[in-house]
Amino acid sequence: MKYRKLGNTNLDVSLICLGTMTYGEQNTEAEGFEQMDYAVEKGINFFDTAELYAIPPKQKTYGKTEEIIGNWFQKRKNRKKIILATKIAGPGLKWIRGGGSQYSSKSIEEALNDSLKRLKTDYIDLYQLHWPERNTNYFGDLDYEHNTNEKKWNSFDSILNVFKKLIDQGKIRYIGLSNETPWGFSKFLQIANEKKLPRVVSVQNPYNLVNRSYEVGMSEISIRENAGLLAYSPLAAGYLTGKYRNKQMPKNSRMDLFYENYPRYHNERTYNAVDEYFKIAKKNTVSLTQLSQAFVNSRDFVTSNIIGATTMSQLKENVESINISLTEEVINEINLVHEKIPNPAP
Repeated sequence: MKYRKLGNTNLDVSLICLGTMTYGEQNTEAEGFEQMDYAVEKGINFFDTAELYAIPPKQKTYGKTEEIIGNWFQKRKNRKKIILATKIAGPGLKWIRGGGSQYSSKSIEEALNDSLKRLKTDYIDLYQLHWPERNTNYFGDLDYEHNTNEKKWNSFDSILNVFKKLIDQGKIRYIGLSNETPWGFSKFLQIANEKKLPRVVSVQNPYNLVNRSYEVGMSEISIRENAGLLAYSPLAAGYLTGKYRNKQMPKNSRMDLFYENYPRYHNERTYNAVDEYFKIAKKNTVSLTQLSQAFVNSRDFVTSNIIGATTMSQLKENVESINISLTEEVINEINLVHEKIPNPAP
């Protein structure tokens, strides 16, 4: 395994992070245990979850993933070996604290304390805001349309002051963002610097061969401010495994089960781009999965690549990508496809 510093902290996190959002929906607790055991065996020390999980979000599965991880900690008695990241959900889901504004002091403390109980731990290494509370563009929306009538949202100052309190209490160690924009990322860093408040150490946003939008406005901030990307969806919800090529729909695959949850991928440009990347992988005798993962691993603004799997064979193939180095020639081939079909699934 390879490791990189988590922002400006003293934590070395594995370049491969274990994503867990399928636990409690597509994966049972026993399967989750098997995945976590295997991950640790392979040197992975970084797990990511969220209060919202399992995915897709449902009231009946809310918090289930954290519960499974907590049960694993309790049974394995190895909490200190894992750098644990979780998230507080943003607004919009009525079964989570009423669905309204979520980043008040009361809501953050309630969410964190509930996560601690489910995870059976007394601290979180990296606590993240799952998506912005303000009206902005994320989850596949490219165009920002300013809403002059948007509802009041908690200021960045107030959020950072709550986090300072919780850090001082020892309940969290570091903070991160998720599904954030360049403006939000920059403002959090600016306010933390000006007011001596906790500093964001990472951003968890989508990044893969069919969605390289992070490179446009975020990667420079990550490098210059030492707050790297935790890349999620490195396989574009499975499209970059090749299993949906020619518009196939394998039974019980994520798209077969939850097609309506992933509209950003359902277009001809994505299918065409995947076909081109498949040709590059075949030419270089690697699987499309491993080509896609190795590309994410190679980026200098990436702190960790969050992989997820529903089967052990998928997990093993993903983890093995750590041993693949892409040549300059292969990177150039990838970039030629990107120039021809840029970001078909943003």
